[in-house]
Amino acid sequence: MTRKLFGTDGIRGTANIEPMTPETALKVAIAVGECFKNGAHKHLVVIGKDTRLSGYMLEPALTAGFVTMGMDVVLVGPLPTPAIAMLTRSLRADLGVVLSASHNPYSDNGIKLFGRDGYKLSDDIEKKIEAALAKGPSRRASPSELGRVKRLDDAGGRYIEFVKQSFPRGLRLDGLRIVVDCAHGAAYKVAPTVFWELGAEVFSLGVSPDGLNINRECGALMPEQMRREVLARRADIGVALDGDADRLIVADERGTILDGDQLMALIATGLSRSGRLAGGALVATVMSNLGLERYLADRQIGLHRTAVGDRYVVERMRSAGCNLGGEPSGHIILAEYATTGDGLIAALQVLASIVETGRPASEVCRLFLPVPQYAQSVRYGEVMPLNHPTVQCAITDGEARLGVTGRLVIRRSGTEPVIRVMAEGEDEELVVSVVEGICGVIRAAMAAGNDIPRAAE
Repeated sequence: MTRKLFGTDGIRGTANIEPMTPETALKVAIAVGECFKNGAHKHLVVIGKDTRLSGYMLEPALTAGFVTMGMDVVLVGPLPTPAIAMLTRSLRADLGVVLSASHNPYSDNGIKLFGRDGYKLSDDIEKKIEAALAKGPSRRASPSELGRVKRLDDAGGRYIEFVKQSFPRGLRLDGLRIVVDCAHGAAYKVAPTVFWELGAEVFSLGVSPDGLNINRECGALMPEQMRREVLARRADIGVALDGDADRLIVADERGTILDGDQLMALIATGLSRSGRLAGGALVATVMSNLGLERYLADRQIGLHRTAVGDRYVVERMRSAGCNLGGEPSGHIILAEYATTGDGLIAALQVLASIVETGRPASEVCRLFLPVPQYAQSVRYGEVMPLNHPTVQCAITDGEARLGVTGRLVIRRSGTEPVIRVMAEGEDEELVVSVVEGICGVIRAAMAAGNDIPRAAE
């Protein structure tokens, strides 16, 4: 059985359109309750969300579904995704749920599920949930067995202290000027507080959520506002988070944008130097730059590549015994502290390097020259155009043009109906030409309509 509802990062879609409706959220919660049922054990579920307006619609529906299956629910309100993973473990809950579509616009929302260990549920468990969803519950709780609901008022404070404990003992951020862009998202309260309590002078952006402005022209996907603020404030560094704060992008004091690859190189180097890089390797996806791969190889640091998605990075980290992994998008997982990507914890590791060396971010954070890389996305409809013969020919031709010194990665997104085409190589013009050529063929194939073979189920 293949997963149809779950993608690479839970369930995601447009709010109030299937599957992101209260009806489906209710049914998902009931299906989860059916799968997690364990005799007389009273299950506990932690539910958090970001700042999207649709969270107020989906949260009650999920809560009702869990309660009807006899599960107790703790509501924590808007908090970063990694905070829910942490609280699930801290409260000894059986399940953590996050209502968020991460970096997507406010019109989208999603449901992410964490197990009692703080890790995202496996593909096998998600398949069981989908099967239970199709079948319906075998029983519901009796009136006396219904779950109870309460709010955890100090959830934000717990997470703030948890994050601060990841900063090296004896270090402070005193004297540092930090711009933090919270994308009007889940970290709008906790992120500025973390940096301020560690001693920094903080300039906050994206801290006025209205339910509709999350990720709008701000945050990790659009860091230009943060970059400009760094220059205007003469700050030492800028940090841009996404809507659920599980990823970050940094700008140095000169306004140069640094992606996850550069930050992973910095953190991996520091861990390796101190003998704390477990497994002697970094785990990254197929999207990480060849420049990172070459930089690590020069320093005898290994690199394991995975499919795109932080869940696959975490799976490889656990199987390979590694404690560092991530993606160029800024998802960075530090297994010593967290079970999922955490933008604040990753930012503190970068800041620790700046404090320890006493050097500016421009000297500390940019460790390698990226190989020219270019990417485009093409949205598709009901059929998968990658199966079209002309598209396959274009891909083969592109690989041949890039040669042995280049790379071509073409994949179907696991979070939205788009095909992502990425190429890299020494010749930037060639890289752009290959990507645009393949995207053009894909669009032409879609225009052909009926000639496209349907994707295999």
